[in-house]
Amino acid sequence: MTNAPDILRAARRHFLARGAMSLAPLAAAWASQRDQLLAAPVKPELARQSFDLLPKQPRKTPQATAMISMFMQGGPSQVDLMDPKPELTRLDGQQFPGTIKYDNAAQASSRVLGSPWKFRKHGDCGTPISELLPGLAEIVDDVLVVRSMHTGVNNHGQSIHAMNTGRTQRGRPALGSWLTFGLGAETDELPAYVAMTDPRGLPVEGVLNWSNGWLPSLFQGTVVRPREPRILNLEPPERLRGEVQTNFLDLLTRLNRRHISKRQGELELEARIANFGLAARMQTAAREALDIGRETKATQALYGLDEKATVEFGTRCLIARRLVERGVRFVQLFTKNQYWDHHGSIRGSLPASCLKVDRPAAALVTDLKQRGLLDSTVVHWGGEMGRLPVIQNDAGPRQVGRDHNTYGFSMWLAGGGFRAGGTYGETDEFGHHAVENVVNHYDYHATLMHLFGIDPEELVYLRNGREQSLLDGQPGKVVEGLLAG
Repeated sequence: MTNAPDILRAARRHFLARGAMSLAPLAAAWASQRDQLLAAPVKPELARQSFDLLPKQPRKTPQATAMISMFMQGGPSQVDLMDPKPELTRLDGQQFPGTIKYDNAAQASSRVLGSPWKFRKHGDCGTPISELLPGLAEIVDDVLVVRSMHTGVNNHGQSIHAMNTGRTQRGRPALGSWLTFGLGAETDELPAYVAMTDPRGLPVEGVLNWSNGWLPSLFQGTVVRPREPRILNLEPPERLRGEVQTNFLDLLTRLNRRHISKRQGELELEARIANFGLAARMQTAAREALDIGRETKATQALYGLDEKATVEFGTRCLIARRLVERGVRFVQLFTKNQYWDHHGSIRGSLPASCLKVDRPAAALVTDLKQRGLLDSTVVHWGGEMGRLPVIQNDAGPRQVGRDHNTYGFSMWLAGGGFRAGGTYGETDEFGHHAVENVVNHYDYHATLMHLFGIDPEELVYLRNGREQSLLDGQPGKVVEGLLAG
């Protein structure tokens, strides 16, 4: 005669085999895990090995509680967008008077390329912005332009890792993973960390951009797809809806409670069960959060959803705001592979890249400010590098471009405790090297974590007997000049 435990094991195997491809059965044991986690006291000690996504209070009072990063993969040209250099205009076409560190020597030229676009001062702060970024010009008093970024590694992959994980090496946890590891999320119905990809392809390094590295998989970024359906399997199959699904989930809750009770400390199993629970709750919450049809026509127009050039990126920016508004901790939007990597034909390709993102990015800042969310939400716009002051691909005015430059490039920041208005740092007269108030990637990360109330060297993960952190021994410092007074 078959005993009860055998029947339960058979039922579990049968159910998982039947439903492996749908969301409903994967949502197995969320109830028990949720009850256990919510019942546990939340300690403020960030350095402890905590593997849940419950909200955690940092040691210091945070100014930022969420972040939206718009990652412009490929390297926007700082000397054409946010860091005007009159000396380049004066020397346009002449031999560069200094030393250039090229990435692609085969196509290199030593002739200066002055910016083809005009700059004008904007806002009360008087920050010069290129005519290619009229949206940024309108919000310039709310943002801080950082002109002295530096990673010093002239390849895309290594510089992406430096900006996004803290080190040039592959395999480390992304910034969003560290923030959710340390702070958890303000919601248990949506992912704590969301990556939003471009419909025309993944950025360089692909899924490593939102990898949890060696942190538990609970802290990996969840991809929201660039086209509908943005999250697969939110709707359970017809045969599993209603009471049928409820009964299945109740059964699996009991089975998984028994299973995990015998396997305490198995982090991947705990993470998988927690993610199953999240999947169940997302069936309702994610559909609502991703439904931009609930927004007013005026808000949709603000983000450029009425224009072909801006509708795609504008939609993602609007969804990002809706996610943060609902308690998501970190959202990162990516442009496609090498979208800003203008080695050639920069006169045509750079304006097109700006047109896609400028209006939606400005709208995001405006919308967050109107809703009272900008003070607590960091907004970041920038890539892994900038461009050189000389011509690459010297084959005529329409074909010229610019090579990589990681020694002095620009990005902008808004909200979350960053200073509003003006610029920080300087490059040399040609825009090649950061020479004043240099901000290394690890300084940026130290400052960012400071605004979230975290000491980045105290937020550690014990791996192979060694405590590891975001900075991991690098001399990152909080850059006071980036902070609001």
